[in-house]
Amino acid sequence: MEQPSAESMQTVAAKAPVTSRRKLNTELNEQMPKPYLARALVAVDPNCLNGSKGHHHNNMSVLQQHVAFFDRNKDGIIYPWETYQGFRAIGFNIPISLVAGLFINLTLSYPTSSSWIPSLLLPIHIDNIHKGKHGRDSEVYDTEGRFVPAKFDAIFGKYACTFPDKLTYSELQAMLKANRNVNDLFGWVAARAEWSFLYNLAKNKEGFLEKEAMRALYDGSLFEYFEKQYASRKTQ
Repeated sequence: MEQPSAESMQTVAAKAPVTSRRKLNTELNEQMPKPYLARALVAVDPNCLNGSKGHHHNNMSVLQQHVAFFDRNKDGIIYPWETYQGFRAIGFNIPISLVAGLFINLTLSYPTSSSWIPSLLLPIHIDNIHKGKHGRDSEVYDTEGRFVPAKFDAIFGKYACTFPDKLTYSELQAMLKANRNVNDLFGWVAARAEWSFLYNLAKNKEGFLEKEAMRALYDGSLFEYFEKQYASRKTQ
């Protein structure tokens, strides 16, 4: 069997400076098994090989788990008032929660519907949430909603310039800009809004989005964590 040459394994091209600025982790294969294998049930990285502790996947894809938190009555459909309730449950104020409930359901309802006729109730169908993937995406979720560890790791290799395991707000914006598709206004607006919500939820006290928090965002376990934190603060 032919063996790959050193040249065939290079990740940097001298005449393409962007490949040098946005590096890939060439040791990822040694840090975890099969990093390019898309995981259907768990969001993994070298520090969390079996997914989020205490988080149950319920045989949903990682993308489905990400949104299932907002299905407050667990019927497989997310209505705008449930999105609102979910945002309130993790500590967002009323105006932001109202905007999120309207914007998110307005953009995802029709793509996830099985009918050609739009519903005025703006339901999001979790079974079809993979159809709601938009442009300007990091591709950490594949087209079926699985989690791709190599794509997740590449975010930090390419854009975490200040610390290797954290993103600043400007670095997050650089990621969104680099992933944008030409003439995809909807994807640009949707991605920017989603990541703004998530950054404000998950950033630490220094304003960094840490790698572990970001991984937990992908499988929705971070929402569960913040719901418990917010509930405990309210009872104090």
